[in-house]
Amino acid sequence: MLNPAADTHLEKGIVTQLRAYLAQIELPDDGRLPPERELSTALGVSRTELRKALDVLEAEGQLWRHVGKGTFMGSRPLDTFADIAALARRSNPAEVMRARIVMEPEICRAAAFTATPEDIAEMRMCLARSRQAETWRQYEAWDTRLHRTIAEASQNTLLLGLFDTLNAVRRAVTWGRLRTEPVKPLPNHHSFAEHEAIVDAIEQRDIAAAASCMRGHLQTVERKLLDRQ
Repeated sequence: MLNPAADTHLEKGIVTQLRAYLAQIELPDDGRLPPERELSTALGVSRTELRKALDVLEAEGQLWRHVGKGTFMGSRPLDTFADIAALARRSNPAEVMRARIVMEPEICRAAAFTATPEDIAEMRMCLARSRQAETWRQYEAWDTRLHRTIAEASQNTLLLGLFDTLNAVRRAVTWGRLRTEPVKPLPNHHSFAEHEAIVDAIEQRDIAAAASCMRGHLQTVERKLLDRQ
């Protein structure tokens, strides 16, 4: 005899398991998830069970699907990648940073109101992983994930969508010459302490400090990035 309550409990468990797995793995820059076959094997569930869990995360706006291309973390971007490319061609690094400085402190302010213990735990995990990064690419992946986790913690679908759109443009914009720094962030890299201060303020529900810390962090990033152009 079927037991709907047991089925629902099982589905919730698989969703929780999938969230935890995705939080631990390093995704490519475009946020594409591993193939369903690989995910179902890693989680020890059937493809049908996996798809139901993916449906839940998609309904929450945690991921989106592109037929023929795969499943991606984040909100669905603009209707076509051509729109992102067009915005990127008309923009430049200075505009991207100014837009981030306008938007992200307010997202951070909202997150200080609404972040859950689970949100804070994921932020802390991102902080730890960024410190452990062996390359700049790894560091930047965890840096991006931290900023997006903060946007998710705002519990505002529109703000999250705007963040994802700006982030897509940021990835598409040409940032000039490559780094001349070491292969990975030094232990005293400015972002480590700045990120800690941001997360501390969010956890303490200090909305003014959260916004101020994010603004100061992005202004430092702006100065250092644009100095390299």
